[in-house]
Amino acid sequence: MAYSIDRDRLQQFNSLEFLARQVVEGFITGLHKSPFHGFSVEFAEHRLYNPGESVRFVDWKLYGRTDKLFVKRFEEETNLRCRIIIDRSSSMYFPPKDKADINDPNKVTFSVYAAAVLLNLMKKQRDAVGITTFTDSIDLHTASRSSAVHHKYLYTELEKLLDPKPAKEQLTTNITGSLHQIAEMLHKRSLVILFSDMLDDTHKLDEIFSALQHFKHYKHEVILFHVMDRNLEEFLDLDDRPYRFIDMETKETIKLNPVEVREKYTQAFSEVRKELEMRCGRYQIDYVQADINKGFEGILLPYLFKRERLH
Repeated sequence: MAYSIDRDRLQQFNSLEFLARQVVEGFITGLHKSPFHGFSVEFAEHRLYNPGESVRFVDWKLYGRTDKLFVKRFEEETNLRCRIIIDRSSSMYFPPKDKADINDPNKVTFSVYAAAVLLNLMKKQRDAVGITTFTDSIDLHTASRSSAVHHKYLYTELEKLLDPKPAKEQLTTNITGSLHQIAEMLHKRSLVILFSDMLDDTHKLDEIFSALQHFKHYKHEVILFHVMDRNLEEFLDLDDRPYRFIDMETKETIKLNPVEVREKYTQAFSEVRKELEMRCGRYQIDYVQADINKGFEGILLPYLFKRERLH
């Protein structure tokens, strides 16, 4: 069975922009600051306005003379290279679903829709985008391109992730090794956007952040969407009765009543999450707590509005 992204759910994001906060490498007309033009803000030329983009740089005087919309392009404008990285280990298919449903998503469905929004914004801005997926190794690593054909291909790859079968395939994860490998594969300064539940050995935080710093070492901008079902994974919001808990990656099983462990479990989970957020702040990595119960709109819209205000 083929799964598809409901594109109507993405339309509300069309008027937004997604700009890099740091300089990016490139020469093609775009919306981002480049290190190759001396950081000049001098006017260079006009380009036609693309429907749906911000009107911030529309030349209204020229519009009054020509009745056509043109946007001012400045010397430092260039293209962004964006790398969207998605963890597709079995734990990302929690809670298990018989089919992909964005109205009741699991973690990977949430990530796919959020990634599709960002892909659409990059397409509108004519930015080069590539997608990488990983489990305990790299499963997919596409080139970064901006063509319509390439964007269609990326959509197809995103839609493949909606298939719920991996939930039963014991796909383990190696966050540290995979991120180190991806960092070495990116040869141009990029905006790196990672979607992951970050479920690994809690004693490996130093190793995980060593991998995230690997991207920063190569001057990439990094955004981490920490994807989780807070009700179930942090608060253990379950009825007062015995349950059989099964690790989706290893199939290890444990039987217990969640009420008996809820307080200590919630405290431990919260401490790990807060440590992740604190370290991201220390290393200038954007940390976005992405609770799937809020929906991808409820997470992305506030983040993108905040990002536009701070840019």
